[in-house]
Order: sequence, then C-alpha cells, then structure tokens
Amino acid sequence: MVTGFLAPVAGRVHRAGLASIYLLSLALRTLPVGTAYAVWTGIGAVGTAAAGVLFMGDSAAPARLACMVLIVGGVIGLKVFSAAG
Repeated sequence: MVTGFLAPVAGRVHRAGLASIYLLSLALRTLPVGTAYAVWTGIGAVGTAAAGVLFMGDSAAPARLACMVLIVGGVIGLKVFSAAG
C-alpha cells in the first residue's frame, strides 16, 4: 500500500486516467475510432512532453517544440477532415 505523500498523487493520477478514458468514450460517439484514438494519444504525447519541459527540466529545444506543434496540427487535421469525410 502506498503511504505518505504518494497516496494523494496516485489517487489524482488514477482519477485523471479514468476521466481520460471517459472522455475518449464520449469522443467515440462522433468520431471514427481511428481518429478518436489518434487524437487521444496525440494529446497525451504532447501533454507528457510539455509536462517534462515545464516541470522536469527536459530540453525545450526549438526542434522539440516544433515537433509538438506538428503533433497538435496533425490532431487538428484529423478532427477537421474526419468531419468532412
């Protein structure tokens, strides 16, 4: 059993994961499964990378930031073009 400082953190992470899966299930009502999953993983990848830069001292090199922007652009493109198809 986790005790001390980690218990509240573990609980928050668990709730965030459950909320994320719930939001994915809502997205699946209007998006094709491939698009919804790509959007879900893209948001998670960019969010994790951004948290690493902001809180963990990861490199904020322009190339890394550009790649994050490209991922966001791809996610937006998938959403826009899945509605048109």
